[in-house]
Amino acid sequence: MTVSANAQTKGLAQSKFTDNWYIGIQGGVSTKTTHTSWFKNLNPNAGLRIGKNISPIFGLAIEGNAYFSNKPYKNGIGGTVVRAVNTNLLGTVNLMNLFAGYQGEPRAFEITALYGFGWLHTFGTKSFRNDSHFGRRNRMTSKAALDFQFNFGDDKQYQFFIEPSMNWIFLGFPGCSQTASVYDLGWSSDQPTYNINNSFFQLNAGFIYKFNNSYGSHNFKLVDLRDQAEIDALNARINQLQDELARKPKEVIKEVVKEAPVVKEVNVAENLVFVTFAQGKSALTKDAKAALDEIKEGTHVQIVGTASPEGSAELNQKLSQARADNTAEYLKSRGVIVDESTGKGVQGTTSNRLAIVYVK
Repeated sequence: MTVSANAQTKGLAQSKFTDNWYIGIQGGVSTKTTHTSWFKNLNPNAGLRIGKNISPIFGLAIEGNAYFSNKPYKNGIGGTVVRAVNTNLLGTVNLMNLFAGYQGEPRAFEITALYGFGWLHTFGTKSFRNDSHFGRRNRMTSKAALDFQFNFGDDKQYQFFIEPSMNWIFLGFPGCSQTASVYDLGWSSDQPTYNINNSFFQLNAGFIYKFNNSYGSHNFKLVDLRDQAEIDALNARINQLQDELARKPKEVIKEVVKEAPVVKEVNVAENLVFVTFAQGKSALTKDAKAALDEIKEGTHVQIVGTASPEGSAELNQKLSQARADNTAEYLKSRGVIVDESTGKGVQGTTSNRLAIVYVK
């Protein structure tokens, strides 16, 4: 699964470990698959899910569900509000992205398969525990489910899902009675297999929130790697020209400066906008904002910030990132879509205090 997930990252914005996490709540009903009256013996449950999407296709999640009862145990024994808890570690596969590919953002409707193993613990009072058929038990479980997901929000950061699932409980005790309660499943069979007599069906619904990522999106983002290479090549050319100018005699430089017209702090070349900064500064000037205002709302851009050689490497890296981020924030406030904003630190050996905006 890990190898396959890595193969899917081509063309995606580079992710950190802290990216693509989500949290959700869920609740629903469950009932034994056999030896029960389904609707009469439905039992409620509620839980929490935390997960991480490794790629647009594969992910991992851990969830914990608390199970309640719609009626007390026979003769009133038991006495706990939560009758059982089940914790699962699940692998997830987004079937829509697996078969149809990822298009840069989640679809409005998706289907995800889940499968994994867990641990079930049942509760009871001390007197309840001494009964030969009941008590506090620990059992291995397994879950297989399908999530029917509906994504919404400006960046599809919210998700509502409906989840039918089959759950199996392994390693019970033989010779115990078959009852209608989900919480008796761990005592009804000694088969460590996927057996319908040792399982329960569950129907849950829930909400998920996807946390914001380091690259400014709540979901995976596709990037055109060729565009970044073009920006790097252009940046190298700028450095080369600056190096050539630095090697010219001082008299020539003075003459060029004397005769050259006043140059604004921002230059536009075809689909590139260059924003220059004062030494050690990352704030945008009026000229910079005026040029950035020419970029139309809804346009996709990529931004690269750079710094000059003065100062430490760490300081210059932070400064170049701040220049890129300030440019990105200003463009976002005007409705421009920033696909990537990266600080490249020092580029070359001469002054290079820039933010380069590539307009797609």
